[in-house]
Amino acid sequence: MAIYVLVDRNNDIVDKVDMSDVGLNGAKTYFVRRKQIDVEAFDKLWKVKSEKEYDLNKFAFERKASSEWWEGEENYLDIDKP
Repeated sequence: MAIYVLVDRNNDIVDKVDMSDVGLNGAKTYFVRRKQIDVEAFDKLWKVKSEKEYDLNKFAFERKASSEWWEGEENYLDIDKP
């Protein structure tokens, strides 16, 4: 089962469709025809992604940094410092 999502410019899901048999290109064709506009205009307004890709991207942007690399910079050895 492959779910594809239609995502707007704000990265919000507008619509979902199960297109296991046709893949990402088929899902995009479906959404383009449903919106009844040409591909260039469609691409300016929306993106089509697998639901899994959407969830992974959302998780990556919401996740806190795993380490604060700048902590401890005050202990940095400065060779130019007297």
